[in-house]
Order: sequence, then structure tokens, then C-alpha cells
Amino acid sequence: MKFFHTADWHLGQTFHGQERHEEHRAFLDWMLETLATRQPDALLIAGDVFDVVNPSLRAQELLYDFIVGAHERLPQLEIVMIAGNHDSGNRIELPAPLMQRLNAHARGRVQWRDDGELDSERLLIPLHDTSGEIRAWCLALPFLRPAEVTGGDIGDYAAGIARVHRELIDDARERRQPGQALVAMSHAHLQGASVSEHSERPIVIGGEEALPASLFPEDIAYVALGHLHRPQQVVEARIRYSGTPLPMDFSEAHYPHQIVEITLEGETLSGIEALPIPRSVELRRVGPLPLEQTLSELDALTGDDNLPRERWPWLEVRVELAAPCPDLRARVEAALDGKPLRLLRIHTRFPDSLGDARESRVTLDSLGPRELFERTWHKRYASEPTPQILEDFDHLLQTVHDDEENA
Repeated sequence: MKFFHTADWHLGQTFHGQERHEEHRAFLDWMLETLATRQPDALLIAGDVFDVVNPSLRAQELLYDFIVGAHERLPQLEIVMIAGNHDSGNRIELPAPLMQRLNAHARGRVQWRDDGELDSERLLIPLHDTSGEIRAWCLALPFLRPAEVTGGDIGDYAAGIARVHRELIDDARERRQPGQALVAMSHAHLQGASVSEHSERPIVIGGEEALPASLFPEDIAYVALGHLHRPQQVVEARIRYSGTPLPMDFSEAHYPHQIVEITLEGETLSGIEALPIPRSVELRRVGPLPLEQTLSELDALTGDDNLPRERWPWLEVRVELAAPCPDLRARVEAALDGKPLRLLRIHTRFPDSLGDARESRVTLDSLGPRELFERTWHKRYASEPTPQILEDFDHLLQTVHDDEENA
């Protein structure tokens, strides 16, 4: 059988205040065409479907229009979707009864039975081939919050994670028949994986956030991961992040963006192929350069005047200044006047008191909560926060995210 692995769609993301609806629409249109062309048996979406726990109506329309469109084109296609750390598990599961009529399965949370055992049955989803035969079992593991696996005790988080994986894998082994593969889908940060420069929200569980690849034993034919934006394998080829379909930040503009097509033969992995996603909107960066050189570079920029405005490239300008320049934006905009480009951000750098060293002047939207906390601590106490303080902060931040979801 054959299936697609994708993740981290972040539908509804705003890019420095600008919505990206048209870019996501273009990606989903491409996905529909690719599904129709390559005819996989299943589509796995490994979390962070939305960018925030309370997504806009437009973001939700994108998802459900896609699911309906995929079912219309490939009625036998099975879609399995899990919640990521950006998602509300409850919201992901809310339309599950309707989605099942479209061969779509949504899992947002783990649940426990009255006897204290994991409710594995709802997390084990059979994947069928075109003849209707079960060819694989998908172990659908949404992002696991501490309260779901430990009762809120962050100190037992790693043990709780290991228990969930162990019980689910044991039940999957009992359920499958000879010749049926096991495929795990998880939204997690695995040890040894490479993170993005700016755009990923940490899975904030203190020092326990990076999980070992040993959670997935060798009889798991393939592990479809979400959370990290850079496409990559971890430890071995069968354990893989598909990466985001769009660059989430200018620092990700150079990544290859893709979905992954997986082929299984019986119980084993037989093929992996990356399918590049065409970029509907280009991301461009100018600088960091001194002001006059920056303006010269901007004067030389060109673009395609035939593109509709929503497809004009996003532009970030990084300028090195010796002193404040009150009319900086006006000068940059004048250099770009009439060019089919959308100025998204002007980032300035000034010399600090150490001479050659330079410090970025940043805005709040370019800092994550953890980095902002560390900067504030250092400014107030002239020292770095200890690992225990950072772990306590991470625990509080996770509580805030969970409260947002419950609200």
C-alpha cells in the first residue's frame, strides 16, 4: 500500500500580521491534484493542522473544504489527522462523527479507561488498500500534554510518554494480522533532530521535551512525525519529519518543502519519495547591509508585474544603522515604489558599546515567550536563569497554552 505523510500546515497563520490564506489555498489545491495523480491509499497529517487553538473560520473552511474535496476525488482515501501542540485537541475531534463519513479520522487527545488502562482502541486506525483489505495499522498519537499522561506531574512526564507508547504498541501488535504493517504517527520533538531558527514554539516540558527515538521499536515500519519544520530523518530512514508545506519564517525560506510518499510491502517499508511542493509566494531577504547599500539593493530588485497582488513576494529588509534614522521606512518604501513586492518587515541593527559586535533590535513578535523571559531575567538580575527556573517557566507556559485551549 501507499500513503502520504504531511504535517504542520499551520492553517490560519499570520505572517508578521499578514494572513496567508491564499498560500495555504494554493498548497491544498496542489495536494488535491497530487492525490488524484498518485492515488495513495491514505493521507497522514501529523499535527499542528491549525496555527492557534482557536483558528479563524477561514482557516477551518480551508481544512474541511479540503477533506470534502479529497473524498470527492478519491472516495476510498483514508485521512488520519492528529492534534499538535498548536492545536486544540477538543476542536480537532469535534467534527469527528461527520468526518468519519468521509473516511477521515481525527484524534486530539489520549483517553484512559475506568480501570486506569490506556484506551488504545480509539488510537489504532486500520488502513485499507483499494480492495478494502487492511494492510496497515496507524498508531495515531496526538501531542501528549502532561495532564493527559501524568495527572499534571511534570516530573513523571517522560515515564508517562513511555507508558503510552508501550501500551499502544503492545495493543497494535496483538491486533494486527500477519502481513499487516504498523505505522506510528506522532507530534513530538525527538532527540537529535534539527530545529528551525525562529519559528517553532517549543514543546514546553522543561528538559523532557526531546524524546528518544527508541520509543519506536524496529517492528514499526514507518514513523510519521510532526512538530519540527525542517524535513529530516531521525536516526534512521523510517523515522522522519515531513516538514512544513510553507516556510513559516524567512529563516525557513531555504528549506525544501515537501510531502513524503511512503510505500509498504507487507509488514515492511519498501519506498520513500519526497514530493516537492511548489512555492506559490516567494520569500525574499535583503541585507543586513548599511543603509545606502540596502537602498541600492532595493532599487535593483525586480518582480513579475503579471502576478496578482496576493502572489507578490514577501520581503524582509535588514539594515545596519550607525544611528537612528527617523525616515527609514519612508526611504525603503520609496525605493520599492511601483515594484510588485510586499514589504513585510524592516529589521534594524545598531553597533553596541563593544564596537564591532552588533545587537539586533527586535520586536515582540520575533521573540518566543521563553527568550523574552530569559532576556527580562538577565536585565533584571544580571545573571542567567538556572535550569530549574527555566523548567518552572516552561511548566507555567504549558499551563497557559492548556488554559487557552480549555477556554
